[in-house]
Amino acid sequence: MVRQLHRQLGRLAGAALFAALLPGQHGPVLAYGPVADAPPEAVATRQFTFAWPYLPGERMAPRGGTTTGESIELASAPGTAWLALQEDGLDAKERDRRAILAMAGAYRASFDFIETVGFTPGYEPDPPYQSWGTEYVYIVADEPDFISLQHIMVIRFAAQAGSSAEPMVVKHWRQDWQYQGRDMHVFDGHRQWRRVTLDAGQARGKWVQTVYQVDDSPRYAAAGRWQHRANFSSWTSEETWRPLPRREFSVRDDYHVLVGSNRHTITPTGWVQEEFNLKSVLDENGEVVRVLARENGVARYERIEGFDWSPGDAYWQRTSPFWAEVRAAWYDLFARHPRLEVSKNADGVQMFMAMFALAEATTADGFDAAGARAQIENTLQTYVSPQSSH
Repeated sequence: MVRQLHRQLGRLAGAALFAALLPGQHGPVLAYGPVADAPPEAVATRQFTFAWPYLPGERMAPRGGTTTGESIELASAPGTAWLALQEDGLDAKERDRRAILAMAGAYRASFDFIETVGFTPGYEPDPPYQSWGTEYVYIVADEPDFISLQHIMVIRFAAQAGSSAEPMVVKHWRQDWQYQGRDMHVFDGHRQWRRVTLDAGQARGKWVQTVYQVDDSPRYAAAGRWQHRANFSSWTSEETWRPLPRREFSVRDDYHVLVGSNRHTITPTGWVQEEFNLKSVLDENGEVVRVLARENGVARYERIEGFDWSPGDAYWQRTSPFWAEVRAAWYDLFARHPRLEVSKNADGVQMFMAMFALAEATTADGFDAAGARAQIENTLQTYVSPQSSH
């Protein structure tokens, strides 16, 4: 099962989920830029995210793949969630809730990251990063003080003439929102996570957003406050630390943590997440000793219509009981331990591969929650170690 998943995810890693794509200039196709066999003149369409050529020639061309998705139809009219957010007479908390819920639905997503300022002598920026995907954001929980949103990718690559492309389905990231949340586990560098408890004044009127990796391991957490304007709503986080994402640790090992903030902005036809990060080097005690560069990131979620999400619906319906047990196992770890060490890799197997394999094995022919929970906890013991507080 793990070998089969390696093959499937390897195809995806080279194409969409972990790949950077080239920008371009036309129409409603999903991925912009030339495909692999494009004529040489198509390369001239490559452009800088900020039109800012730090370095000559093609050295600042975006890195990554050149896959193209099937054509999609962008929504042109505001959706029902946006209209609900604009209703008169809502109290502050309910308007916040509706802004969060407005992120659910069907989207074309694009991801752009670029270094904008260097802080070291002789600094040369890394090439910008660009990737894409088609994602459906499912509502996992909708409670008065808690909302959970799960992203599922369903990607259809443009097929050659006379052939049809099978959709690729991958569980992507998850975001949990807690109103006036008091406890967070935050990244402390060097694979360490520690519990932080806010006092009532620090939490008042704020929402804690906790973001999780594809395997439901922690990614980052931060408190922030929603602000609602005449025709948009934004949530801005306080400063938070994050481990290096795959787009970075797969190609770099010269820094240890992204220190920054992020902003979610709801628009009539989608939403945008902006990141403002400092690429920071830590000493052995987890203290920042040097900052290499500032990075800006923009993830644009544009609502789409007429896309066939049924493969993602089927995957989530089948596997959601398993992932509910994974979430419960993590919540239990967080509740019992003020500090955890979390490793991505153990015995040559990445955590997300082990969890994806378990998801398939435990849901292929019915589902035994108790049996799955035992396997999940045994697997997590391989990757997660409680640490003493200090």
